[in-house]
Amino acid sequence: MNFEARIEPLDGRLPKVSYHWDPETDILSVACKGAGKASGLNGTVDLEGNDGSFVVIDVAGGCLRGVDVVTWPDDIRTRDDLAIPEAAKEARVVFPSRRSQPGIAAVEVDTALTVEKNQTESVFHIRVGRARVAAVVRVADRLLVEVDKSSRLAGLWFLDVPPFPNVEATA
Repeated sequence: MNFEARIEPLDGRLPKVSYHWDPETDILSVACKGAGKASGLNGTVDLEGNDGSFVVIDVAGGCLRGVDVVTWPDDIRTRDDLAIPEAAKEARVVFPSRRSQPGIAAVEVDTALTVEKNQTESVFHIRVGRARVAAVVRVADRLLVEVDKSSRLAGLWFLDVPPFPNVEATA
């Protein structure tokens, strides 16, 4: 199943991203500060991979407010040649409410999830579904979103992610 994601003009400044690793659970949390408001979903889009992976997208007023990689996919590939795509423009991605269920606050999407990362683990690319041609938009200073030609979410790029905390160093 796919989920609609529309590209709309950015109203105001580009939001700022902050990353937080939870060393006990391996959860990576991404927060967007200063995202605008649109007309759309209020709640979460839960991406559930076939392998038990789980990514939660927090949405308010239709706009992406944050992402939590709760359970990482089994398919994580480290690539020496992982190139960050050039964003076509700065914009916002809006997740509309579903006409058939406008009061629903959580949408579950069953899809394949794969992750590519660079050697230093400072760049992560989460692919949603199969690989396909997609437009890349910068929705925050260190966050890119891919949307395919059918206005469906195709991927997320996390840039300049801080290293996972070395919990053994404190022991």
